[in-house]
Amino acid sequence: EREREREREREKKKKKKKKKKKKKKKKKKEEEEEEEEEEEEREEEEKEEEKE
Repeated sequence: EREREREREREKKKKKKKKKKKKKKKKKKEEEEEEEEEEEEREEEEKEEEKE
């Protein structure tokens, strides 16, 4: 019985860890997308300056 309990706990921890990792990955992806957007804005500003 105790072994079963331990297994369950271990599984919970594993799932939790996985979830956390996934979240972190997602966050990283969002940050990268933000950086790309900033990059695009900068490029557009430079184009505008060149026009003038």
